[in-house]
Amino acid sequence: MELNAASPGGKRLENKDEEKVQDLDTGEAETKAEMGNKTWADLAGEMKTFLWNPEERTCLGRTAKSWGLILLFYFVFYTCLAGMFAFCMYVMLLTLSPYTPTYRDHVAPPGVMIRPYLNGFTIAFNVSERSTWQPYVDSMHHFLAAYDDKVQEEKNIECISGQYFIQGGNESEEKKACQFKRSLLQNCSGIADQTFGYSRGQPCILLKMNRIIGYRPGAGVPVSVDCKVQKGNESDLGSVDFYPGNGTFDLMYYPYYGKITHVNYTSPLVAMHFTDVKRNSLVPIQCSLHGKGIVNDVNSDRFLGRIIFTLSIGK
Repeated sequence: MELNAASPGGKRLENKDEEKVQDLDTGEAETKAEMGNKTWADLAGEMKTFLWNPEERTCLGRTAKSWGLILLFYFVFYTCLAGMFAFCMYVMLLTLSPYTPTYRDHVAPPGVMIRPYLNGFTIAFNVSERSTWQPYVDSMHHFLAAYDDKVQEEKNIECISGQYFIQGGNESEEKKACQFKRSLLQNCSGIADQTFGYSRGQPCILLKMNRIIGYRPGAGVPVSVDCKVQKGNESDLGSVDFYPGNGTFDLMYYPYYGKITHVNYTSPLVAMHFTDVKRNSLVPIQCSLHGKGIVNDVNSDRFLGRIIFTLSIGK
């Protein structure tokens, strides 16, 4: 049965709906009125009561007991988390050796680097302008300070040339290091010629192999170095003198045992003396290692077993 608006029942339903809407509107109006009547002092008082209610003795709505229980819970919870983290770290550290890396992402063949190394791999200067080559000279002296003869004699020992210096004992025992005196570099030592040839347009450049723990380069035969023009005319390079000897890394400086136990170890060097490079021209040079187990032909890695740099010597 349907009720239309004209019937008594229909009228009663409409009146009830209107009364409900009026009651809601009245309630909202009263709430707005009450909020509108509050002053800033009233709001500040309510906030003060919320922060500390002296009647109920609550702070931020919690009693002292409630605060104590929740703080105790979080203290125990975070203490357990910290304990679990510390235990995991302790177990992990037990599996690691401070002397030898457990996992090595470095390839077995060594990379190489040169000194001086200031602004990339272009060494450019004018012989007649001291300011252009003095920074290279200062860098060389700074680098070779650890190789001074007196320093090496005080800290390191003389070793037998031509054979690996293998040291036994516990891996935690401090290892001895062989002397590498800067005087071995002869014309590139910076002793007789303190400008390393830069003042005459005949610069010295030092080459060193990167350190690899336990590595024995050359498989019993010293690793040698040679240099050539990377691209261009070979005559642009002229002659190159190598020190010490014929430009080899003596076996007695290997193996390397790590910085913790091999404290005074100084990497052996090969000095390359460029005595006749073409002037006023960019000469790209590649210096490479040669020996058993050496890799120097990987195009994607310009430092693996070789180094490429540019010499530009002006008048």
